[in-house]
Amino acid sequence: MFPVKQPWLCKALGCYDCCVRCLGAVPYASLAATLLCYAGVALFCAGGHQALTHTDTLVQMHFARTLQDYMVLADFIKYFQYVIYGLASFFFLYGILLLAEGFYTTSAIKQTFGEFRSTQCSRCLSLTFIVVTFVLAVIWLVVFVFAAIPVYFLYNMAETCHTVNILSETTTSLSQHGWVCVDARQFGLLPWSATPGKVCGMTMANICKTPEFYVTYDFYIAAFAGAGITLLALVLYIVATTYNYAVLRFLGRKGIRC
Repeated sequence: MFPVKQPWLCKALGCYDCCVRCLGAVPYASLAATLLCYAGVALFCAGGHQALTHTDTLVQMHFARTLQDYMVLADFIKYFQYVIYGLASFFFLYGILLLAEGFYTTSAIKQTFGEFRSTQCSRCLSLTFIVVTFVLAVIWLVVFVFAAIPVYFLYNMAETCHTVNILSETTTSLSQHGWVCVDARQFGLLPWSATPGKVCGMTMANICKTPEFYVTYDFYIAAFAGAGITLLALVLYIVATTYNYAVLRFLGRKGIRC
């Protein structure tokens, strides 16, 4: 988008003034929010997809002996991975729309387009973006909270493994650390009928030493961080679009063409 339609005006103003006008029409807040949104969604989708894949392997090998015990979790993992694909595509397109809306409103506010005007329809469209973005921010807040559950579970498991290792170094009796367990059923990951549903003692400590555990832990942290970055980007979107909409409404009431 070039903010000056008349080429002769560019020659009259000079390259420096034209560049200043161009830079003044850039919606920096929307641009920063778009970059944050893309980075956060990419981190959440990539980390979440890989973390769920490794979670299926860990649960199948150590926490459940039969398929019926973790059938619900397996179905959730499979369907949520498909949701991740759609989520990435949706936010790629939605980010472009919000960035275009930011260019539009910023250019209108700067009044650099000559005959370019802000109509009632365009203001209604801006208001629609504000409402939709607010709803998405609330949804991502819920996602951000739920993304903390597997991180907390694996953190608790790692700390418990550390406790078992300390006990195993101080005593050789299995009864001293065999009672230390992590129960996946308490976190709602498995039904209470699942067997064994928990791991204890040195078995749990050995699981924590496997590469699959650390990889899964890192991927869940990445997904949790991605959800937080996306939530921050949506809040920044709301602030930028609300400010632009408010200014357009103010200019419209004053009778100023923009």
